Amino acid sequence: MDAEERQRFAALAKAVAEDRDQQAFSILFDYFAPRLKAWLMRQQMTSGEAEELVQEVMIVLWHKAGLYDATRSSLSTWLFRIARNRRIDLQRRASTHTFDETDPALQPPAGIGADEMIANDDRDAKIRAAVGQLPEEQRDMLRAAFFLGQSHSEIAEATGLPLGTVKSRIRLAFGKLRKVLEQENA
Repeated sequence: MDAEERQRFAALAKAVAEDRDQQAFSILFDYFAPRLKAWLMRQQMTSGEAEELVQEVMIVLWHKAGLYDATRSSLSTWLFRIARNRRIDLQRRASTHTFDETDPALQPPAGIGADEMIANDDRDAKIRAAVGQLPEEQRDMLRAAFFLGQSHSEIAEATGLPLGTVKSRIRLAFGKLRKVLEQENA
């Protein structure tokens, strides 16, 4: 595109911006629409997608021609940049809505079998029995931490015990639980 043609297109864009000149818009549309479509199709868009996007770009030209600044770029560069950005936006939108239906994370969890339920019940009974064998202060610390969801600091504050004591009692309780459960599994 030579300098004379650039100036001509800039003048036509100015006429569209200032006067809503339909004839100027028609000239720009006839020149740029096929070029934009061809470029978009080279960018892996289907003919229909490219035509739709060209329509969007030309609507931008009609409504926002006043934003075009001939001192910063040619009209061609401005329109192709709009087309490029719209194409990227379309690709982003398309990629965010596609998902793999066979993805294991999207599948419902498998049902628990009867044998697994019995094993879980047995394990739970062993844990309850082991917790029952703990000294009361360790049992209280475990209950506060794991069933009530309190932090070690909150337990220390509620009981008036030093934080180190709370942590030690919980650690001792776990050690005793581990020993009891290992003996029963052996």
